[in-house]
Amino acid sequence: MKTHKPFNWKLHNKAPIVGIVRNLPLETIIGIANAYVTAGLSTIEITMNTVGATEIITEIQSKFPNLNVGAGTVCSIEDYNNAISAGAQFIVTPIINEEVIKKAVADGIPIFPGAYSPSEIYKAWSLGASEVKIFPATQLGPTFVKDILAPLNKIKVLPTGGVTKENIASFFAAGATGVGMGSSLLDKELIKNNDFNGLAEHFKNIKAEIKAYLQLRTTKTKL
Repeated sequence: MKTHKPFNWKLHNKAPIVGIVRNLPLETIIGIANAYVTAGLSTIEITMNTVGATEIITEIQSKFPNLNVGAGTVCSIEDYNNAISAGAQFIVTPIINEEVIKKAVADGIPIFPGAYSPSEIYKAWSLGASEVKIFPATQLGPTFVKDILAPLNKIKVLPTGGVTKENIASFFAAGATGVGMGSSLLDKELIKNNDFNGLAEHFKNIKAEIKAYLQLRTTKTKL
């Protein structure tokens, strides 16, 4: 097992967008990671159902010390152990797997478990989730987040699925702590054309949509 680098919450909180990378080759992901750093983003997950996921996690983490590199689509304790052995700094799941959540909490690894209903969201948080990934948020939208956080206002949520440049600000306004983004963040045409400069600009434009929220949160933290 490689030496484990801790998750950098300070970096993450400056731009709490988790980029979800799935089914792309290493050289492409290196280009994405460069664009990510250029744009001032810092948290990226490699899904465990990507070919060579563990090798990619190890490689990206070693090449990009200012990135939080984690594992997504972790569905079993075997996935978890493989991800941690590769050096994953955080874990994301699409489901509630109590064994995985408890192990991550015991190991001091940030974990964002997937949950859908109010009961699932509360259960994931009760088990020790760092943030609860509301998934899929596609049909639920910002209103659901706002409604959930009325009674469950202590829970930190990370809506994932259906978050776009057009609606990202609405999710933060509704109370989301962060978001997970896949295809809307990782523009397929830009990646297909290896236009990583264009991708960095695309990332910057999305980050700009939540600038006011981030400034407000910084102000509240200082008060």
